[in-house]
Amino acid sequence: MILENRADALQSQGEAIRFEGVLTIPANPIGLVIFAHGSGSSRHSPRNRYVAKVLQSKGMATLLFDLLTPKEEADDRNTSAYRFDIDLLSQRLSNAVLWTQQQASIRSLPIGLFGASTGAAAALVSATQLPDLVKSVVSRGGRPDLAGDQLAQVHAPVLLLVGSKDEIVLGLNRQALAKLICEHKQLIIIPGATHLFEEPGTLDEVARVAADWFAHYLSPQTRRHTVAGPAV
Repeated sequence: MILENRADALQSQGEAIRFEGVLTIPANPIGLVIFAHGSGSSRHSPRNRYVAKVLQSKGMATLLFDLLTPKEEADDRNTSAYRFDIDLLSQRLSNAVLWTQQQASIRSLPIGLFGASTGAAAALVSATQLPDLVKSVVSRGGRPDLAGDQLAQVHAPVLLLVGSKDEIVLGLNRQALAKLICEHKQLIIIPGATHLFEEPGTLDEVARVAADWFAHYLSPQTRRHTVAGPAV
């Protein structure tokens, strides 16, 4: 049973900007997953909302929020000026992580980040900025390559999910996987899926695998035995 489902305004630290978000907390949550949406998307993304519902059913609190202001989103639709600004997106994501530490209902929960498209790069960079808070990262059809040299600084476990028919992005994910030095990393290819996972059953598989990954790496026992080290 969902105990709490409310919209919140996140104050971005260092910026006089508030971002709208939806925080959902199930009974006895085992962790918190924060979503970083991709190019031209928002907290209303139907795919991220679906994945969030699956995570909630598995006992995870979720936070979906807008990385851009309404004006920035409008400008981005015309110019793509913000969607590839990974420094900006990752800083705002990190600010959201810090915001959760001020909320009594969730501040004790281990945190995972779920990034889609360019939001995946933002999630990986955020994991390097807050290594003591971010315990795991999952990318859906993401662009982890856009994290650049910071890939080698990620120590949280990383799961990359890519559709088998998303050939260009699949190649970029393979390159990014090779640059990750975290001890726990994996690339899973979803058969028959294109970039948006619109094919029947493909998004269900993404949600299932992501839920299993977060349930494992956000659990207290796993985190006690996970030590950063070289890639295996």
